[in-house]
Amino acid sequence: MKAAIIESVGTAVVGEVPDPTPGPRDVVVEVAACGLCGTDLHILQGEFAPTLPVVPGHEFAGTVVAVGTAVTEVRTGDRVAVDPSLYCYECRYCRTGHNNLCERWAAIGVTRAGGAAQYAVAPVANCVRLPEHVRTEDAALIEPLSCAVRGYDVLRARLGAHVLIYGSGTMGLMMLELAKRTGAASVDVVDLNPDRLATAEQLGVTGAAAHADELDRPRRWDVVVDATGNAAAIQDGLGRVAKAGTFLQFGVADYDTRVTIDPYRIYNQEITITGSMAVLHSYERAAELFANGVLDPDVFISDRLPLTEYPQALARFAAGEGRKIVVLP
Repeated sequence: MKAAIIESVGTAVVGEVPDPTPGPRDVVVEVAACGLCGTDLHILQGEFAPTLPVVPGHEFAGTVVAVGTAVTEVRTGDRVAVDPSLYCYECRYCRTGHNNLCERWAAIGVTRAGGAAQYAVAPVANCVRLPEHVRTEDAALIEPLSCAVRGYDVLRARLGAHVLIYGSGTMGLMMLELAKRTGAASVDVVDLNPDRLATAEQLGVTGAAAHADELDRPRRWDVVVDATGNAAAIQDGLGRVAKAGTFLQFGVADYDTRVTIDPYRIYNQEITITGSMAVLHSYERAAELFANGVLDPDVFISDRLPLTEYPQALARFAAGEGRKIVVLP
């Protein structure tokens, strides 16, 4: 079959790999669409310690074309979205409910072959069937949405909060949509990209600006979310948190990214600094939210490219072009 392959650090190609076969509790999915995200760039940069080469793609959906001998939950022909998370269920973190921090954490499209291919194999337990009205090629958005849902689980945002989001790419916009639905009094977005800010305004943001100084919030913000992973944005955001407020590190930063904090201010103003890592008990809820129209796929997906253009799609994503870019095997 045809697949995208990250062959080595800095090198992505499209080539032929063997067709996958299901284990007893696996299914094979014919991939309809696979989204690109920052994790794919980190893999390309040699981070997240995958064994290269690897077929990337952890945001995907498609149609079941083969099932393992012990699979009864789905049948061939079922349309599914796939949670890429793979846990050991044995380590201390899994046993205490923190599966996303699993000591043997793995993921489809990160540590093993993923959905940037014509076919992908996945445990049946990771598959969520799609309702009739959801287009299969749109359902690649469910995985990033599940990460955003996890972010709001961590935040435990209260009604009437003033929220500031750094970054209006796909993830920042998803955090915006969820903030509106969790009772935020206002949601402001900061981004240097005017096209992305225009999309935030289209979705009904309270304020959109290239810098937080341009926004009118003299008492700062109750919730500040970094959805960029950029050191400058993170550093600025830490200084924008109101008393008793919370800063959420949601964007994926490079390993060597460093910022400074003011310990006295954290103590004196009871500021919380926290993080949100991937997916935890949030995929099914994200699928239900998606089916209920929490996102408009035609707004969020800016580019739908053939799988043969995966290297070019990765380059466009790295350059900050568009919003969600998906490839269509």
